[in-house]
Amino acid sequence: MARRVLVTGATGNVGSAVVRALQHRGSLICAAGSDRERLRARLGNDVETARLNFFEPETFAPALAGCDGLFLLRPPAISQVRRTLLPFLDAARSLGVRQVVFLSVQGADKNRLIPHHAVEQHIQAGPANWTLLRPGFFAQNFGDAYRQDITRDGRVYVPAGDGRVAFVDTRDVAEVAAMALLDPLAHAGQAYVLTGPAAVTFGQAARLLSETLGRPIRYEPASVLGYVRHLLRQNAPVAQAAVLTILHVGLRFGQAASTDPTLERLLGHPGRTLAEYIADHAGLFAADPT
Repeated sequence: MARRVLVTGATGNVGSAVVRALQHRGSLICAAGSDRERLRARLGNDVETARLNFFEPETFAPALAGCDGLFLLRPPAISQVRRTLLPFLDAARSLGVRQVVFLSVQGADKNRLIPHHAVEQHIQAGPANWTLLRPGFFAQNFGDAYRQDITRDGRVYVPAGDGRVAFVDTRDVAEVAAMALLDPLAHAGQAYVLTGPAAVTFGQAARLLSETLGRPIRYEPASVLGYVRHLLRQNAPVAQAAVLTILHVGLRFGQAASTDPTLERLLGHPGRTLAEYIADHAGLFAADPT
C-alpha cells in the first residue's frame, strides 16, 4: 500500500476525483500543480499541495519528497513528453516511488501519434510497479471541452461522424486509480481499458442533453479542418488541437465504440452512464445569454 501519494493534474476532472477517492480511503495525499492557489481553491485548504511544473526539473524532487505512490496525468498542453514527463518519471523512481498509476487513453498502446504512447513505453521499460489506465472518452468532456458550444450555441460540435462512444465517468476511473495505488500488488503490471456501460452517438448524447435541460441541443458533425480551426479560435495550442482532432476522428472508425467489462469487474458494480452524468451536472449547462 502506498503510504503517501502524489497526485498530478489535481485541479482537473480526473485528478480532483482521484484526490477525493484517496481521501475517502484515508490515504495521505499531496496534490501537485503549477499553481498552488488554484489547487487550494479547487481542493480546499485541508489537502497538502506542492508546486510541480513539468518544464522545470527543479520542482520534481520537492514535489515527490516523501511520496511512494504517484498518479500521473499528462497535461493536455504538453505534447513533448520526452523532455517533460519522461524525466519526471525517472526522477520519481530514483526518489523512491514504488507504484505509478498513469492515466493514458484507450488505444495508446497502438497509436504512436499520441503522446501517451511514449509515456506508456517508458513506464513499461522499467520495473513492473505500474498500472496503466486506458479510459475511453470521458462523460465529463460535455461539462468541460464541449461545454462552451453547448451553453453558447446549443450544439455539440466534434468531427466524430456517426461514431458511437462508450463514455466513462471520471468518478469511476478515479475509484480504479485509488484501488491501484493502495493495493499495488493486485494491480502491478496491468493495463486496464475502462469504458462506460453503453455506447451512444453524439446525436443521442445531444438528445439526452435536450431532454434533461428542457431546451434543444443539436449535434453538428464537424469537418477535420473545421474542428482544427474551431479549437484554434478557442486558443488551444496547435499540438493540443492536433491530438484532440486525431482522437475525435478516430471515433468515426469505432475506436471507442466497444464496451469493456473491466470497469464493472474492478468496481463490483456497473459504471455510471452518460445520462447519469448529465443529470448529476445539469447546472453546468445553463444557456449563456451572450
